[in-house]
Amino acid sequence: MIPRFWRNIRYRYNLIATKCETCGEIFFPPRKLCPNCRRRGKLVEKKLSGRGKIYTYTVVYNAPLGFEMQLPYIIAIVELEEGVRVTAQIVDCDPDDVHIGMEVEAVFRRISEDGEAGLIYYGYKFRPVKEGGDGHEV
Repeated sequence: MIPRFWRNIRYRYNLIATKCETCGEIFFPPRKLCPNCRRRGKLVEKKLSGRGKIYTYTVVYNAPLGFEMQLPYIIAIVELEEGVRVTAQIVDCDPDDVHIGMEVEAVFRRISEDGEAGLIYYGYKFRPVKEGGDGHEV
């Protein structure tokens, strides 16, 4: 478990996608093969901006085990500036203030902790973009 964790750490703390240089399509999570171009496609890594808008969302009132302390929480599909859609939790705002089209930015937050080993897992979540801020924490 530990070696795999460290191998994937770059992808855990950055929004890294792949872009096909043949067709221009961007994929997140990253892919090893372009589904459009197949073997003709040449995929390269692309760091995503972390900025986008809420495409759709829901508020969760009945949480799975381990997430009870976060209730209620917001899960959204965020359409990033690059056109990629990602599913993520929306944080730092009241559920009543969330709306489709709301501008958001990626932030990295604690997701969970691995029992006795004590490894703390972080991942991306999104928060509303503050007025007047540069909005590029990621």
